[in-house]
Amino acid sequence: MESNYHTLKRSDNQLIVLTHLSQLLTYVTGFGGLITPLIIWATQKEQVDGMDAHGKSIVNFQLSMLIYTIISIPLIIVVGLGIVTLVLIGILAFVMPIVNAIKASNGELPSYPLSINFIS
Repeated sequence: MESNYHTLKRSDNQLIVLTHLSQLLTYVTGFGGLITPLIIWATQKEQVDGMDAHGKSIVNFQLSMLIYTIISIPLIIVVGLGIVTLVLIGILAFVMPIVNAIKASNGELPSYPLSINFIS
């Protein structure tokens, strides 16, 4: 008798929503906005339906924001424009996880603007 074992992914929009919102840990604790969603995505992408797509989007967005922040720091000294870009990055990094958490709760795919596709 042959065993036909298939792993069924469970639907867990709440965990996906929490994964998006975990990016806001940076504003509360000063760190964790990249690490926490990365750990949740890495451990749950095989078990939760849709987690892989959401997790990749989150990690790509967080890495993109990190790069934009690093680029903005020298712009403060050189041009002064870096302060404006840092404020815009801060607003974007705060608002977009909330917007995408709402989308996830409705079963929609995330969309993070200015996100570089590091993981596809």
